[in-house]
Amino acid sequence: MNAETEPLLAGPRGRRLCLELAMELNPDVSLSVFRLGYELDPGKGTSRVMFALMTPEETNDDDARPPAVGSSGDLAARLASLDLSGVTNELVQPALERSVDTARYWQPPEGEDVLASLPIIREALVPLAARVMAMPSMQRSTEARRVEQWAIDWRGPDDPAPLDRDPQQKLAQWGRDIRADERRWRAKAYALDSNMSGDWWSIPPGLVGTVGRIPAGLNLIEDPLGWEDATTIAVRGAGRTYEIRTGDDWTALCRKFPLEVTASRRNVWFQVTGRDGRWLIPDWERVAGEWDAVHLSVLGYLSTAGRVQHIDEEWASVIAGWDPDRTIWLTDAVREIDSPRLHWHRQQHGEAWTLAG
Repeated sequence: MNAETEPLLAGPRGRRLCLELAMELNPDVSLSVFRLGYELDPGKGTSRVMFALMTPEETNDDDARPPAVGSSGDLAARLASLDLSGVTNELVQPALERSVDTARYWQPPEGEDVLASLPIIREALVPLAARVMAMPSMQRSTEARRVEQWAIDWRGPDDPAPLDRDPQQKLAQWGRDIRADERRWRAKAYALDSNMSGDWWSIPPGLVGTVGRIPAGLNLIEDPLGWEDATTIAVRGAGRTYEIRTGDDWTALCRKFPLEVTASRRNVWFQVTGRDGRWLIPDWERVAGEWDAVHLSVLGYLSTAGRVQHIDEEWASVIAGWDPDRTIWLTDAVREIDSPRLHWHRQQHGEAWTLAG
């Protein structure tokens, strides 16, 4: 890697974006990734993974097996020979969406993410990553929060609701809940290889969240719930915004406003990162005393989400459950503006959103 591509290839979501884009550029790369990803997937042999690997003729064969697998070196050679002239903004955006859609923080990484983390594959992705970083869409990937944005209400036009105006109460309740949850988990004795799960989010649920671009923001959602209707609400935000563009921005926030979540996050974040140690996240109730909003840039997301962020020799953190270019509002500093609400619809997950009515 080099300084130009390091931010993109350092993080699992950035690497996955590049891998998804490479698969789109070359069918042979796509087939190799599916096959090698199967071998590396923790769910190897499950119906989901097997179905993805079978040809149409094989799907009715009870004895079907995945085809022969090439090596990571073979895939690296294919990646090195990609024709990068086909890389366009129109291809980068869907690859970004697939990278966000496949983020998992409650289980081990998918085989494709493991594959993209191999040194030989990361190195082979450098030219593609450099091409992506030069695209106009990625030139905006570090921009700060826009003054005018959109909030998203995952309901249709027949069920309108005003913006939430009481974040302080929600943050106070979140603080009580997370501390109580931490005490409950601390009282349990469990092994890291157990099937016990737990909360995995790094940010409080239920706060107003806004995005800078629509309809792109409708598809950049981690762990989506299959919504088919959405209402976008034009807003204007004021006040102090903390920008997260790098891992250092995140760890500085954790260092200044520490909240321990070792007991409640230990098992799930070990599965995601392989690290067994002590964990912190920002105490968002205290952060609200200094900042009105916190914004995670697109490149900040791609370089940090799901990756261990070391605070010091003892403590670390993970950004999880936060979408790229999303602002979370910690105080009552965002207002709906005099602009019509827009209603969007899609037939099913994965299809394009269209304006309704």
